[in-house]
Amino acid sequence: MENKHSWPILRFENLKGTLETLHQWIQIVGKVRLKTMPWQNHSWHTTLYVTMNGFSTYSIPYRGRTFQIDFDFRVHKLYIRCSNKETLEMELGPRTVADFYSELFEKLAIIGLNIKIHAAPNEIEPAIPFTENTVNKYYDPNAANSLWLAMLKANEVFNQFRSNFIGKASPVHLFWGAFDLAVTRFSGEPAPLHQGGMPNMPLEVMQEAYSQEVSSAGFWPGSADFPVPLFYSYAYPAAESFAGQKVLPEQAFYSKDMGEFILKYEDVTNSRNPEKTLLDFLQTTYDAAANTSGWDRFKLEKPV
Repeated sequence: MENKHSWPILRFENLKGTLETLHQWIQIVGKVRLKTMPWQNHSWHTTLYVTMNGFSTYSIPYRGRTFQIDFDFRVHKLYIRCSNKETLEMELGPRTVADFYSELFEKLAIIGLNIKIHAAPNEIEPAIPFTENTVNKYYDPNAANSLWLAMLKANEVFNQFRSNFIGKASPVHLFWGAFDLAVTRFSGEPAPLHQGGMPNMPLEVMQEAYSQEVSSAGFWPGSADFPVPLFYSYAYPAAESFAGQKVLPEQAFYSKDMGEFILKYEDVTNSRNPEKTLLDFLQTTYDAAANTSGWDRFKLEKPV
C-alpha cells in the first residue's frame, strides 16, 4: 500500500469552477458514447472510464470503424482517435461549454462521425443547452489534474473491492450524469419500481437502472449544494435497519438527507492507511446492505 501522501489534497473551493466546467464537458462526450454504443443493462453502455491519463470513452464500434475520445489531464488535451483516420486533438483550458461543444462536433464531422446528441445536460439544474452555455468556462489545470488523480486512486481500491464478489457486479465506471465514480453489486433479486426524482432524467431510465436489488458505492467530488468531496454507499431498496448499522471507519456516518453512508475524502487521506480505510468503508457498508436485506452471501461471495 502506498502512503497517504500519494492521494492528492482536494478542497471543493479550489475545484468548484473547474468541476462545473468539466461536468458539462464529460456530459457532452458521454452522450456521444450513449448515442453510438449498443444498449447495456443499467445504462452501463453510457459511462466513461478512468485511465492512466484521464477519462476515456474506451473503444466505440461505429459503422465498420472504431473510435475513442480521451481526456488527458497530464497535457490538458482532448484526443479523438479513429481506426481509419488520423488523431485529432483539442485544447483543454479556459473555454466556454458552447465553444467546447462546437469544436468537438466539427472535429467529429471531419473524420466522418456525424453524430447527433440530446444537446442539454442531465441531472443538472439549470439544464442550459450546450450551444448556449457561456457560463461555465473556468478551467484550472492543477484542479483538473488533482481530481483525476483522486479518481485514479479510488478506481484502484474500487477494483480491488470488486474482485471479492462473484455475483453480478458492474465495472468500475464514471457516470457523467452526477460525475461520480461507482461500483455496484447485485443480489440477483428484482427491486420495487423506482420513483425517480433526479432533475432532467427520464423516469424510465431511472427505473431500469434500479430494476434490480443493489448495494452501490462510489466517489463524488461534491457540488455547490454539498461542497465536500466524499465516498458514499447505499442500498436499493434499503431495509429500515440499514441506516443504524455500525460501519467503519469511525468517521463514517449515515446521512438521512442523502439516504446513504458517507465518508469524507479528507478522512480517507488523513488516515494512516488510506487504502485500508476506504476498503473498510466499502466492505462494512456492503455488509450492512447484504445482512439487513437478506442477501444469499454464500452464493454471491468468494470463499475466504
